[in-house]
Amino acid sequence: MMSPHVLIIVENLPVPLDRRVWLECQALVARGYRVSVICPKGPGDPYRQRIDGVDIYKYAPAPEAKGLVGFAWEFAYSWIRTALLSLAVWRHQRFDIIQTCNPPDTYWLLARLWRIRGVKFVFDHHDLDPELFISRFGRPVGLLKRLEYRGLRWLERRTFRSADRIISTNESYKAVAVRRGDRRPGHITVVRSGPDTEIMRPIYPAEPHAADTVELVYLGIMGPQDGVDQVLLVVDELVHRRGRSEVRATLLGFGDCLEDLKRQSARLGLEDRVRFTGRVDRDAIAEYLSRADIGLCPDLKTPLNDLSTMNKTMEYMSYALPSVAFDLVETRVSGADTVLYVPSGDIVAFADAVERLIDDPSLRARLGRKARERVARELDWRPQAEAYVGVFDEVSGFSQPGPAVPPAVGVNGTDARGRRYVDLADAAEFDRYLAERRAP
Repeated sequence: MMSPHVLIIVENLPVPLDRRVWLECQALVARGYRVSVICPKGPGDPYRQRIDGVDIYKYAPAPEAKGLVGFAWEFAYSWIRTALLSLAVWRHQRFDIIQTCNPPDTYWLLARLWRIRGVKFVFDHHDLDPELFISRFGRPVGLLKRLEYRGLRWLERRTFRSADRIISTNESYKAVAVRRGDRRPGHITVVRSGPDTEIMRPIYPAEPHAADTVELVYLGIMGPQDGVDQVLLVVDELVHRRGRSEVRATLLGFGDCLEDLKRQSARLGLEDRVRFTGRVDRDAIAEYLSRADIGLCPDLKTPLNDLSTMNKTMEYMSYALPSVAFDLVETRVSGADTVLYVPSGDIVAFADAVERLIDDPSLRARLGRKARERVARELDWRPQAEAYVGVFDEVSGFSQPGPAVPPAVGVNGTDARGRRYVDLADAAEFDRYLAERRAP
């Protein structure tokens, strides 16, 4: 008897760039499932890949959406391309379970169509689309905007009601599925997007920043709701108003606002202070987060952000990086007392907190150590992976022994590229690294 085949559908990001989805794929493969993914192509990606036992089917993404017509076209185009590729997957090898990941909340209909062939439906709830709408466009005013918002609520409800099981990224999202989806709590499993801390851990950076500078870092998507413009305002405050000539900032990632952010940086006279890397892989992320001094979480308090788990917070913590964040409900759940929190939108307070960390290396080291300890103890992906695979075991009736995440195998304390990990068990050396962020 063949093991169950899971088809995962993602529209928001390519895979394996989508870290949560890629960790899910690896967990399923480790427990004996066959896995295929349908997603958009990233720059330079092939249309078909097989990576680490996962078959990935990709389509050319729709042009950047603007306005109602643009978003409707993007959703319709992506839905049709995905539906056609699902037929291609089926012809290659029939699948037993579809997992869809939002946004958008449109693939419930495709899952229902495949239910005719006995395919089960698991919904992996990544975003609150109605709150995302409010965060980008404000509270709906006027007939058209109210209809758009109600349409999103209807699509969300249809997704919740159609799913055999729901996976939520945190307890706040689970509460939404219960309240707005009218689902029983027992049908919803919380699987947090924790990092694999055996792999995501500090390395000695190959190119540490100059000893007389302080490096700030941002990691994440750069969309209208992500508040990355706040980073530039903070750097402007520190450099031009407070004379912190040692400050540099590296912004890792891409998104709809990247070009606007570059123009804003130029207007503020920050071209020699702020570096935009664009899309980066896991190896580059390890380098940048291991060499940086302070992580930045500029997500403003909105109905979406307040209830969402910010992966960047936990990734900073994995690399023992102290961070500053606007005060959000779920960011406090992740960071607890290892992050400095300031009121949402208060640039002066944010700059004060960054400056406090700049001037107090011992505080940076203390928070960095606590952050690393917390993420490894409380937020690691491994127990989350067990809960995740457990959903599919329940739905499919299939079960295979063994860990959902096999133990990481290090080679003489190095990562896959041969870069040396910081010895976290050597307290004196870990403290030295936290103060200097470089090799001995």
